[in-house]
Amino acid sequence: MTTVLVTGGTGYIGSHTCVALIEAGYDVVVLDNLYNSNEAVLGRIEQITGTRPKFYRTDILDRQGLDRIFEENKIDAVIHFAGYKAVGESVQIPLTYYENNISGSVNLYQCMKDHNCKTLVFSSSATVYGAPKSVPISEDFETHTTNPYGATKLMNEQILTDLCHSDEEWTVILLRYFNPIGAHKSGLLGEVPNGIPNNLVPYIARVANGQLEFLRVWGNDYPTPDGTGVRDYIHVVDLADGHICALKYAAEHKGVEMINLGTGVGYSVLEVLHAYEKACGKELPYKIMERRPGDIATCYADTTKAKRLLGWEAKYGIDQMCEDSWNFTVKNPDGIK
Repeated sequence: MTTVLVTGGTGYIGSHTCVALIEAGYDVVVLDNLYNSNEAVLGRIEQITGTRPKFYRTDILDRQGLDRIFEENKIDAVIHFAGYKAVGESVQIPLTYYENNISGSVNLYQCMKDHNCKTLVFSSSATVYGAPKSVPISEDFETHTTNPYGATKLMNEQILTDLCHSDEEWTVILLRYFNPIGAHKSGLLGEVPNGIPNNLVPYIARVANGQLEFLRVWGNDYPTPDGTGVRDYIHVVDLADGHICALKYAAEHKGVEMINLGTGVGYSVLEVLHAYEKACGKELPYKIMERRPGDIATCYADTTKAKRLLGWEAKYGIDQMCEDSWNFTVKNPDGIK
């Protein structure tokens, strides 16, 4: 059986990917420092799949902790999610983001190299495209960033590309995904950020369940149909399946590939809000605020390459994403405990 190390495996995307991995027949080992997640997630994964992943509470900055994982397990491949992920926060504390997301990742890659594990699926982001000149965005677009978070993703891509060029035994799939939302259909797994959410749908969810008074809409003067930012929202279960497809592709190919994971459809902030109102059955209050630094107007994917190389495409639309998010919110008003 192929054993996969999932860094950040108790996080939002990581936990859903662990479910997909187990259901696809992989043996899963999870590394997480629980900075923005909860160990109880492991029990939820077990409820869904019947299997509890082996868990190490450690940090990618801890080289001894990484070595221990590779010494105690025969790791065949790594899916790397671990990292800080809030665009706005990265503008405020850039050094924290560079230390964790760059230094920690290099630490992981060096450990993989030393233990002869040379297959990696990396959690990248559409932020590497910066402010694109046109949409949809394909993988051959120029890359540049508008915030430190995006810069850490782009730097990791360059590091991993250089690594593959230096050693032809490496296989790296750089998955540039767009905006994951939704939750597992069981209602057992979903997004539970600490504190006030930075991302749109978790914020809307807390407005819907009464924990927050209204949604803050950051700008309504963008060159979009309703003036609010347009993004490509993808169901987290679709995203998790994309990682399985990437692993299967990696097993048969060498070198590095950059691949978008998105739906290829853009929805504005207000369109997402109205879809969520439909899901929860009530009108939700919002207020227009000034634009946030680092945000861009429109961003959605060209998904042709994912279909061609991975045989993958998204299955779920915005209504299903919001329905599953609301189902999780209703069943877990206080998060995952």
